[in-house]
Amino acid sequence: MTEYRITLRPALAGKPAVIRNGVSIEALPEGALLHLLGNPSASAMPGHDVDTTVAGLSLRPVSPGQWFAVGETALPRTTLAALETAVKAKADIVDQSHGRVRILLRGPMAVKVLAKGTAVDLALSAFPVGQTATTLIGHIAAHLTRTGDDAFELIVLRGFAESLWDDLARMSLEFS
Repeated sequence: MTEYRITLRPALAGKPAVIRNGVSIEALPEGALLHLLGNPSASAMPGHDVDTTVAGLSLRPVSPGQWFAVGETALPRTTLAALETAVKAKADIVDQSHGRVRILLRGPMAVKVLAKGTAVDLALSAFPVGQTATTLIGHIAAHLTRTGDDAFELIVLRGFAESLWDDLARMSLEFS
């Protein structure tokens, strides 16, 4: 047996929330992030047949036949196994909790900050609450979800989390 112990460290550990005049950037808990992969021609999300609220998960469309199921806390293996069984006929689940990070950008100036880095039309009429898009923010691929009138969740690969965080902090400097 080895003495080596794996130490789990949140990707944005030590990054305090950035709070500016009209915008804030916060690291969301590294809880559960599942990638559901289904048939691209399927019209319904597999999660509609499953009570994902039992596991505290929220579904985010990614692309045809793909969704993210996100939650604030890590899922026990038994809960993950039950979800896999429940959606098996329509989708496979790949646990991405270790590989992706969620960032919350919110406030009345959040749209102006994001507009500096993405070409997505973020007007509330064009991108309402619940709308998602996979986009580039600067040079970094991110999954963007509007979670409130002035709130956005960004999901990014773990290796790019600090870089995106720093980019968002720079893009928000005018609101200091």
